Amino acid sequence: LDQLEAFVTSGLGKGVVRAKDTPNFVANRIGIAGILSTMKEVEKYGLTFDVVDDLTGKKLGRASSGTFRTADVVGLDTMAHVIKTMQDNLSLQSDPFYESFGTPPVLAKLIELGNLGQKTKAGFFKKVGRDILRFELVSEDYVPAGAKADDVYARMLKRPAAERLKLLREATGAEGQFLWAILRNGFHYAALHLGDIAETARDVDQAMRWGFGMKQGPFELWQEAGWLEVAKMVQEDIAAGKALCQAPLPDWVFKGPVADAGGVHTAQGSWSPSAGKFIARRALPVYARQHFPEKLLGEDNLPDWRVAGTTISDGGGVRVWTLDQNCQDDERVLIASIKSKMHAISPAVIEELSEALDLAEREYAGLVIWSGDAPFSVGADLQAAMPAFIAAGIDAIDGLQQELQGLMLRIRYAQVPVVSAIHGMALGGGCELAVHSARRVAHMESYIGLVEVGVGLVPGAGGLTYIARRAAECAEKSTGKDLLPFLTEGFTAAAMAKVGTSAIESRALGYLLDSDLIVPHKDELLFVAINEARAMSRGGWRAPMKRHFPVAGRNGIATIRGSLVNMRGGGFISDHDQHIATLIAEVVCGGDVDAGTLVNEEYLMRLERKAFCALIQHPKTQERILGMLNTGKPVRN
Repeated sequence: LDQLEAFVTSGLGKGVVRAKDTPNFVANRIGIAGILSTMKEVEKYGLTFDVVDDLTGKKLGRASSGTFRTADVVGLDTMAHVIKTMQDNLSLQSDPFYESFGTPPVLAKLIELGNLGQKTKAGFFKKVGRDILRFELVSEDYVPAGAKADDVYARMLKRPAAERLKLLREATGAEGQFLWAILRNGFHYAALHLGDIAETARDVDQAMRWGFGMKQGPFELWQEAGWLEVAKMVQEDIAAGKALCQAPLPDWVFKGPVADAGGVHTAQGSWSPSAGKFIARRALPVYARQHFPEKLLGEDNLPDWRVAGTTISDGGGVRVWTLDQNCQDDERVLIASIKSKMHAISPAVIEELSEALDLAEREYAGLVIWSGDAPFSVGADLQAAMPAFIAAGIDAIDGLQQELQGLMLRIRYAQVPVVSAIHGMALGGGCELAVHSARRVAHMESYIGLVEVGVGLVPGAGGLTYIARRAAECAEKSTGKDLLPFLTEGFTAAAMAKVGTSAIESRALGYLLDSDLIVPHKDELLFVAINEARAMSRGGWRAPMKRHFPVAGRNGIATIRGSLVNMRGGGFISDHDQHIATLIAEVVCGGDVDAGTLVNEEYLMRLERKAFCALIQHPKTQERILGMLNTGKPVRN
């Protein structure tokens, strides 16, 4: 079991829960009981599926697909099989909620009609053209969907946990009463069956996080809201006949170690009803690779990467620190963690990363850029750039871009290996930061790409320079002399803002190289990155030598322009898209020079800055930037 757990954790990148041998194990036992509970409460309060999904998605800290859309994705026949497992293998004696496990009439009808969800193009919801319809049991037909919950409940769900649950319990509207009911039923069910299905409460909460996309498991939310206060509210509802079953909460909820500790998760471990004590996490060798494992509320003994290790400097934009207290001087690795919102690259971040590089070159074996929680970085901070542009004009933007490009070249030619540890999004400037590093260590679920076209700009921190250089390097290994075939993929990715939706796809796009490492488990990312930097240093790593390389020149630009004219004529791109793509082509092809002309990175970066500064003054680009800042969505003008 230990060996299997190590393989599944490190080799497959999964979180492991050891379940007892009971029907549907842990996640599906709690989760399917929760879905059945939700369906019963939907009937009781007369809510529609679209409103319920709006309430039980992100607003509730759960998967954005909510309840019924999730069921459609899973498959209604599959869900019915899981329900049948509970119906066939449980009873009122083994599960006091058993009477709630009947197949809901709406689910039975949809299965009878052959509407099994996403795989049959119809389930609780159905898409017709651009319209989303929802199933209505009374008419057995689909009607327009898209209704949203009352904003008052969205505001309630943003309140602190204790206040949130109290407000929902006291709500007079159907939506508020529904929310309290499904949360109460979830607490009730998890407490009743914890001792039967899992070793500890940690297993239940982790299973619900990992298996059902919840931000918090049921015990975490209960504990955060005040253990005994919530327990009393649940027990009062049970006594008043409002709950789905009349079985009281277990005694351990109200008295003993859990009540004394204020919850099931503590620094000593998580509560195990069968053992009657708090049990610590398993200390397997594989978990030594996780410097900062995902922790649950109450696990205060686990380290927090924001304050762990030894802080070397912290100017507000970047925390520079190390975990190498016991290492020899020639093995120490410096860590730089960007602290800005979404880890955007602001002027302060540029300055502090440069200072971290200086320090690493003087005293350390390498530098790892790792910002803890995803994303790695969403790129340049537009909110910081626009006021500078308004106040000081284009010169301020040109100066900012020069500083950012200078940072990228410092990273590329640093005298110690710089390793970017990527988890989540590495977009725009974040992608450029990564591709200029000596090595990339990427979590499997990474999204890497140059997306500046979405805000009407071209990559301006060396991204296009990287595409041109990589094309030249690949062509050098080929017998052909034409650079254009090697530019096509990179140009298309930048011009269409293509993002690799996994580390594997990002490698195919050229943002990751064959020499880069892909890590299945996100919590092992820092461990692998530090060891990679240390190994590169031990192996005698040297920075690449600055060199000139050939570009496709004006002939390449003309060929790409011809393709863009056809795309514009076919209505696939707008005039402004065509204009931006033409500027991208001019940069990656090296401008108005002969094919094969030798250039350096500084020359191409000047072309990048010129195109970037020209676009930021363009009204349509300004529309795109303001649209993104206001709505978070790209404007296609």
